[in-house]
This record gives sequence, C-alpha cells and structure tokens, in this order.
Amino acid sequence: QVQFVESGGGLVQPGGSLRLSCAASGFTLDYYAIGWFRQAPGKEREAVSCISSSDGSTIYEASVKGRFTISRDNAKNTVYLQMNSQKTEDTAVYYCAANLMRRLCSSGMPNHEYAYWGQGTQVNVSS
Repeated sequence: QVQFVESGGGLVQPGGSLRLSCAASGFTLDYYAIGWFRQAPGKEREAVSCISSSDGSTIYEASVKGRFTISRDNAKNTVYLQMNSQKTEDTAVYYCAANLMRRLCSSGMPNHEYAYWGQGTQVNVSS
C-alpha cells in the first residue's frame, strides 16, 4: 500500500515551535520531490514548502520563509517540517504529498503534480 502518514500536530502558543513528520510506506520517498501543504477552514489548500529528490533543494511559501524548515531523512523514509516562531495564521490541517512528475520542486507547487496525500495533522496556534 502506498501511503503517507502525517504526525506531530497539536496546540502551540504564538511564537512556539512544532515539528511535523511525514512517514512514507509502500514506496521510497527519496525518488520524489515531497511537498507540505496546509488547509485552513473555509480556505483552499495552500502550498507551504517542498524538498527536491535530486539535490535536496527547497522552496518555501513567502509567509513561512525564515520560520519553517523542511528536511528529509531517507534512512527513515520520512520528511519533516520544523515550524518556528509560529503565528495564529499557521493554524490549519497540514498534509504531505509526493510529486509524481518531477524530482525538482517547481515554484507554485500545483496540486495536480502531487499524489498519495496523507490524512493530515491538525496544527492549532493559539494563546
């Protein structure tokens, strides 16, 4: 079975930190660019970050750049999203997915290029 499982979400205060994990099963994620997305209530799904397979290069949505860091551990078949200096605007369900078309991340991270969406993990940033 090809599957992603997101974990690590929870409740944090503004300015706090949280690390999300995206564990892959049924395939080896180091052959794919992996993206993190999020969706807030009433909003469309939004691209957050991507890490490339070929060279490990990364991209970030402007609102999280400098605060979030994406990384991968191929030995654990897992991709991480370290979230620091969190803001209330970061509240959302966070998803990971694999890009089936490219090994390098593409600016904009269009949804149609991604597959194997996980079930998501809820992040709440609140006082």
